[in-house]
Amino acid sequence: MASNNLLKLATILSILTILFISSSSQNSLDDEEYVLDTPLAKTNLRSRFLASKKVIKKGTTCSQSNKYVCNGVWANNGTSLLYCCKTHCRNVVGDMNNCGQCGYKCAYGQRCCGGTCTNVDDDDTHCGKCGNTCSHGVKCENGFCGYA
Repeated sequence: MASNNLLKLATILSILTILFISSSSQNSLDDEEYVLDTPLAKTNLRSRFLASKKVIKKGTTCSQSNKYVCNGVWANNGTSLLYCCKTHCRNVVGDMNNCGQCGYKCAYGQRCCGGTCTNVDDDDTHCGKCGNTCSHGVKCENGFCGYA
């Protein structure tokens, strides 16, 4: 009886830990910032602040009238390409819900690597995560190089 209660408690604590970790990692993603490769240059801007702004937070609001904030803007030394998807700035090079273009979602188990939906479970150049290349002759299996 006591071991049964201990097992239930351990299960509940495991679930709560997983939920806490996933929610804290999600919050850190929302705080992500994009450092623009070149400052925004728009001649008809009403504000000098907007013209010189070099950092855009992930999810910054945009609209048809202020699309220039993140419409085809390169950031983070060419590793991010921002577009105004619906009403928020999104990185179409790495966003699984806007991969390569606004609204293009990657399938379950895929990641958006360089603007292309990729199955990181068996891709030798994106093994387990984007950009993780397996050594020459080593296969990617189950997201690990040389999984045995």
